[in-house]
Parts: sequence; structure tokens; C-alpha cells
Amino acid sequence: MTSSKTDVIDLLAGIREGSSLDALRTARPQTRDNAQRSYEALFEPAHKGDVSRSERFALASFVAGLHAADNVSQFYLAALEGAESERALIGAVKAEANGGRTVGPYGHYPAGPLSTEDREGLVYHVSQAGRPVLGSKLSAALEHAHLLVYRPREASAEALQRLLNAGWTTTGVVTLSQIVAFLSFQIRVVAGLSALSAASAEQAISA
Repeated sequence: MTSSKTDVIDLLAGIREGSSLDALRTARPQTRDNAQRSYEALFEPAHKGDVSRSERFALASFVAGLHAADNVSQFYLAALEGAESERALIGAVKAEANGGRTVGPYGHYPAGPLSTEDREGLVYHVSQAGRPVLGSKLSAALEHAHLLVYRPREASAEALQRLLNAGWTTTGVVTLSQIVAFLSFQIRVVAGLSALSAASAEQAISA
């Protein structure tokens, strides 16, 4: 796992010190610092609370896998391995991400004017092979993360209750939701910066 002294977004986007993208990020120090502090709060907390390090990194790896963000997924898988997780758990998380990846967003709105925008799609459940390895709590967390990524319009009190029924505390549910939201933000920022970096490289070559 990287040290908190390393800016994780810079690392994932391949931003070198002194580069034009480094200057771009330096021009907005508060944005840069807040993103890094969010990472540290979620993945390097002083106290793990109700969500273990392995659970945090497993969920992050799964969400990154759903987004097909390979470099981000590998980063969190490496962190998951560094958290002394069993190889079977790492393999199960990778397999579930591959099996759950689809195209979204989709789902159903509550009955009303927005119902015309309802769209069918995969309702993901952890596989029979993965569930014994992941356990009931982490299985529920992955299923909820899939809902937030692909079917956010179906987020509901009932969906949260399923997490509580699986053994998560209210504080743990909040942490899980924060991790999913942070990953969605982090992946988009990294993708945008990586695209800018590639465009700058092409301009340099053509010049």
C-alpha cells in the first residue's frame, strides 16, 4: 500500500513532479489536498472502526473492477494483498467484479413521471462460488456497491436494511457508501488526467 505521503491520484494518473499536469493540480491545492485526505480517511484511518482494512480494499477493488479501471483496480488489489488477505479472497473479488461488470446506469424509479425512463438491467448477486469465500457481510457489501454504481435510482431504505441484516452496523454502512462514492470520483479524475497526459504526449511528438 502506498504511503499517505504519496498523492494517490498523482500516482494512478502517472503525474510527474514538475510536469504540466503537476502544475495544473498545484494550481488548485485545496482540491488536491481534499482528495488525498479523503483517501487517507477511508483507507488509512487511525482507527478502522466497523470496517476492516481488508473489507475496505476489497470493496474498492470491486468498484474499480466494475468501472474497468484496470490501474485503479490493480492498486487496490495490491493493497488488499498487503492487508494479509487470503489469496482466495483476492481471487473472489476479481471474479465477482468481472461477473458483475455491465453497462448502466439503469433501474426503476418510483411510480410517477420518471417511470418512463425506467431501464432493465442486471440485478447482481454474488456467485455461489464467491459467497463462501467472501462471507455474508462482504457479499452484501458488494451487492450494495453494484446497486450504487449501476442502479442508483433504486437505492432505498430496504437496500440499506439488507446490509444491516448481513451484520453491518449503521456506521459501517456509511463507510461503505463513502468508499463507493469516493472510488467513482477518484476513477473519473484519474481518467481525465490520464487523457490530458496522453494528449500532451501526442502534441509533444507531433511538434
